Amino acid sequence: MSTILQNHYVLAVHDLDVHAAFLEKLGFSVVDRPDGWVFLQKDNCMMMFGECKDATAPAELGDHSYFAYLRVDDVDAYYNEIKKNNVPTFDEPSTKPWMMREFALRLPEGHRLTIGQWMGGE
Repeated sequence: MSTILQNHYVLAVHDLDVHAAFLEKLGFSVVDRPDGWVFLQKDNCMMMFGECKDATAPAELGDHSYFAYLRVDDVDAYYNEIKKNNVPTFDEPSTKPWMMREFALRLPEGHRLTIGQWMGGE
């Protein structure tokens, strides 16, 4: 079977610039801006935002609207770095019963993102 080499997330948003600026606080860099889009990348993860002014914002849907779980090698270091950039989070990193140390945050329009580190050993 073929190997997955990279994760790409595609989200509809109202304001590309707001989302690009927010993702830059998470350590992502803009790699392309085709008309109506902005693509940002950090390491092996790409987030692609498409401008959809008529889309319902996730914050208005009344559900959790989680779209991604990013697994990192040092969740505490990543958390401390983004807090220096004044990124609001729901919580501080904590180790969950499923052996992930994680925290969650919300993008400007309400999409939720969890960032975690495997704590279960090799």
